[in-house]
Amino acid sequence: MTEQQTEQAPAFYNQTWDLEYRHALGDTAGRFLNGLAEGKIWGIKSQDGRVIVPPRSFDDHTFTKNTEWVEVGTTGVIEMSTVVYEGFRGLPDPPYAIGYALLDGADTALVGYIRGVDLTDQEHAIEATKIGTRVKVVFAEKPSGTSADYWFEPID
Repeated sequence: MTEQQTEQAPAFYNQTWDLEYRHALGDTAGRFLNGLAEGKIWGIKSQDGRVIVPPRSFDDHTFTKNTEWVEVGTTGVIEMSTVVYEGFRGLPDPPYAIGYALLDGADTALVGYIRGVDLTDQEHAIEATKIGTRVKVVFAEKPSGTSADYWFEPID
């Protein structure tokens, strides 16, 4: 840096977005969410035989319509997880854990909150939600028709 140049502090621009969306569910998402209210996890078989959860209307490889519904298991293994200790507007108060679980009978992982774990001890939380941990799906007693109608809990 030359004598003529002066060191400046970084500049910041603060911006807040608060958006609300209203999504049309359609047949595929509607059937998936209705299944949650019934205590079931539905997937859909793709043209190459994969069972996709959550279901997709069209095969992502062939772009053909998927029509064969498959009920998958309510147990599986964590494929990815994270424990959140910082707050985000519109999400639960921290700490909370989110994971992708590959359910028995499915070929793609389903995202959901992980509950039933003490998250106040970070090392314990990481161990309890690590890849390969067996989990079960727990359903809300009073479903709301959203993805909040289920969560994962480790199987002891």
